[in-house]
Amino acid sequence: MRKNAAKQAWRDGVVTLGGWLSIPSSVSAEAMAHQGFDWLCIDMQHGVIDYQVAVTMLQVIGTTSTTAIVRVPWNEPGIIGKMLDAGAYGIIVPLVNTRAEAEAALAACRYAPDGRRSYGPTRASFYAGDNYAAEANGEIACIPMLETKTAVENLDEILNVPGIDAVYVGPADLSLTLGLAPAMDQDNAAFQEARLAIADGCRSRGIAPGIHASAALAPKHIEAGFQMITISSDLSAMAGAAARDLQQVRGGEASGKPAYG
Repeated sequence: MRKNAAKQAWRDGVVTLGGWLSIPSSVSAEAMAHQGFDWLCIDMQHGVIDYQVAVTMLQVIGTTSTTAIVRVPWNEPGIIGKMLDAGAYGIIVPLVNTRAEAEAALAACRYAPDGRRSYGPTRASFYAGDNYAAEANGEIACIPMLETKTAVENLDEILNVPGIDAVYVGPADLSLTLGLAPAMDQDNAAFQEARLAIADGCRSRGIAPGIHASAALAPKHIEAGFQMITISSDLSAMAGAAARDLQQVRGGEASGKPAYG
C-alpha cells in the first residue's frame, strides 16, 4: 500500500505544512497540489464541494506526493467511509467534543477488529495499491477537530482514545464558544491556554497537534509544538492575489474581502 507521508512525518516529529481547498474544481486542486504542500485538505464541511467533485480532486492530488485529506461534513460513518473508499488518506472530523465522539470517528476510519469501517475501497484499491485491507488501519489518519470549550474541558479523555493520529484545532469555533468573535488567533488568555493545552496534551501522547492558521501565524504554532499547520487556501490565495493586482494598478487600499479558510 502507498505510504501516508504526512502521517510518517508526524511520527518522526516533523512539522508539516498544508493547504486548504474550498473551491469545487480539480483544476485549482491540481494547481495547489503542485506547489509542494505536505498535505491538502478538501473541505466538504464549509467549502462548496460535493462528493463527485471531491473524487476528481482526490484524483489530481494523487498524481503528486502530497497527502490528500478530507474534512467531512459531520461525524457520520457513511460519508467518512465513502471518502476513504474514494482515496482520502486522512479524515478531519468536525466538532468532536467527547471521548465517545472521538471513538465513533476512529471506528469509522478503521476496519475490524479496530473499528467498524465497511470494506469496499472502490478507488482506493487502485490509488493506494495492493494489500489495502491489511495496511489501511496503519496508514489512514483519523483527525478529530477540537474546536470548542467543551472539547478542551474533555481534552484528556479525548486524547486518551488509543489510535488517534492527530487533532485539528478550529480557532474560529473555539473563539465563538469562548465568547469571542471568530478569528484565526486571539490575544485572549483562555484561547491561548486552550491552544497550548492541546499542543502539550498531544505531545505527551505521541499525537500530532494541528491547527487552522496562516503563513504569518505558522512560526508561533511551530514554536508551540504544532505539527500539522494550514498556511494557505485556494480561495483566500485567489482573492488576495486579485485584490493586490487591483491595488497595484488603481492605488490606494485593496478593497477585496478576505475569504475564510
